[in-house]
Amino acid sequence: MASPNFGTVIRNVRLPCTDHSETSAWDIACLDGRVQSITSSGSCIPHDKAIVIEADGGVLVPSLCHSHIHLDKCFILGQCDPLITGSLPEALQVTNKAKAEFPKDVDNLYARATYLIRESVEVDTTVGFTCLDMGLQLAKEWAEACHIQIVAFAQEALYEFAASTEPGPNYNLLCDAVSRPDVSVIGSAPWNIELIMSLAEKHDLHADFHLDYNLDPGAVPMVWDVLQQMRQRSWCKSSGKRVTIGHATRLGLFSDGEWAELKRATDTLPLEIVALPQSDVYMMGRRTINAPQVYRDHGVRVALSVNNGSLDPLTLASLGVALFQVGTEPDWRVLLRSVSTTSKEAIGVMHGGSVGGKSADESDGVVPRVGDPADFVVVHGARRWQSAVLSPGFDRTTFYKGNVVARRRAQRWNVNTGGEITN
Repeated sequence: MASPNFGTVIRNVRLPCTDHSETSAWDIACLDGRVQSITSSGSCIPHDKAIVIEADGGVLVPSLCHSHIHLDKCFILGQCDPLITGSLPEALQVTNKAKAEFPKDVDNLYARATYLIRESVEVDTTVGFTCLDMGLQLAKEWAEACHIQIVAFAQEALYEFAASTEPGPNYNLLCDAVSRPDVSVIGSAPWNIELIMSLAEKHDLHADFHLDYNLDPGAVPMVWDVLQQMRQRSWCKSSGKRVTIGHATRLGLFSDGEWAELKRATDTLPLEIVALPQSDVYMMGRRTINAPQVYRDHGVRVALSVNNGSLDPLTLASLGVALFQVGTEPDWRVLLRSVSTTSKEAIGVMHGGSVGGKSADESDGVVPRVGDPADFVVVHGARRWQSAVLSPGFDRTTFYKGNVVARRRAQRWNVNTGGEITN
């Protein structure tokens, strides 16, 4: 539903403000992909050819973002052997067996991937470029509906043998993958930070690492190695390229001093952290980085993403309320931001603003301003932004570059109120 010449107007919508104005209704006019005006409800007079969307008093929140998700490994339960022991080694074995079948059924890979903004696709000797080719195809097909970053990801070791002195076939495949013009991120499990950083620097890419995935107090956190590599390469925020650390459960054991050191580092270096509660809690025995507490106590923002879990980011924010046992509005707001604005900052598609001298609304990027990108979700049925976190409704309309790109509505019936059920 695009109206590039005459714009889009969202009528009668509530904004996620922190003051009494959260109950006020507004009209938001969008033109050329950005917010053109924000005026009191009923005061905006749109062009007669503009698209007008009635929000019916619903709440507008920032567009949601998957900052860490695996396009190729989603929805494969039906393709996996049943788990007998439920152990991690068994799960890895079963997953790798299913993964080996991906190149044999590309149509299935495509169908699963279309359910899913940063998407990791693996490149190695098992799947070759099958997953990468599909990811790049989908990114092109969905370019008008959402922003998709494709990560060429090395899940398997880059050195063929433990005694190898030179990188092996997986590394060679990865080098070929990142030379493709539409790949914007290179990533890996913690096989060799220096190799990955060198390739990222050479091809002007973001870097994404899965590391510090443990709860061992005796293990030296690898995040310090990443920061050292960034300093040696003069990796700075002005470059626009982020280095993202996924999982990072070991950071949850940090002392106040270690968090202070990390905060000082991230004030000058573009290092971002993405926690993955659904998988981290399962794999790590109910432990993941407590995003609200880390921001409240140490000023470090942590994005949250679904990895291989349930796909709705707002449901993930809602899970965080119980998981982190937070009952205050500032903490709920951190959770809302963690699956939207913070996640977009983490993958480099949005830059964080300064908080100096500004209200919470102006500084946290949750409330839109004139000139901002017109990327939103209207949660219909909600009347306050808190409801979008505590009980996110199903009925939603999604806007990208000012255009409606998705809409869903629930059909309701019960025996007391009666009525008809229609298809």
